Amino acid sequence: MRLLIFSSWPFGHAGRSLSAGSMAALRASKQALRKELKRRLAALSAAEKQRQSLLLSGMLFKHPKYISSQRIAVFLSMDDEVRTEEILKDMFKEGKSCFIPRYQQNNSHMDMLKLSSLQDLETLPLTSWNIRQPAEDCTSREEALSSGGLDLMLMPGLGFDVSGGRLGRGKGFYDTYLRRCSEHPKGRPYTIALAFKEQLCQNIPVDSNDVFIDEVLYEHQ
Repeated sequence: MRLLIFSSWPFGHAGRSLSAGSMAALRASKQALRKELKRRLAALSAAEKQRQSLLLSGMLFKHPKYISSQRIAVFLSMDDEVRTEEILKDMFKEGKSCFIPRYQQNNSHMDMLKLSSLQDLETLPLTSWNIRQPAEDCTSREEALSSGGLDLMLMPGLGFDVSGGRLGRGKGFYDTYLRRCSEHPKGRPYTIALAFKEQLCQNIPVDSNDVFIDEVLYEHQ
């Protein structure tokens, strides 16, 4: 049985044109849903987050898209996100190319920069969000779209639905980056969201700026 968070947000799919009043209502609905999801995530114990994270890592390692992908972008987890440490370890063990985000905190720009090893990760500075990322003035790392593009992108977020709707934190980092990916000769990578089961919603409110994801990986029976 899948655990769904039922929501009655009265909005349709991305690409639909909305009036100014509808856009304001959509923004309010997103904020209300973010608040509810943050409450649910805050109620999860560290042990439960670790249990689900390990389960999802194991599911991912058996996924055909993960097995066949060589160039993979993976997020570094905040406290309320699925832990990706085991995924990083497996990627390096399997000889995959690993790319991690570098966020610009004053706008929606994000790059995916190559990480060479787990030891390399430990050298990176911490941001105000308490996650590691390459320094803003670092120009020596390969950016995924400057070379071979990406085969697979593992997505964070606050909430998801089974139709590919995703609710982020309102910064637009991943939506903007995926549009950039579409302009690369390789095209957009396959996208898999990693979600705690408490993050599943019946319907995520979306607008024309929101990019749908291909698949949500979560615990279900």
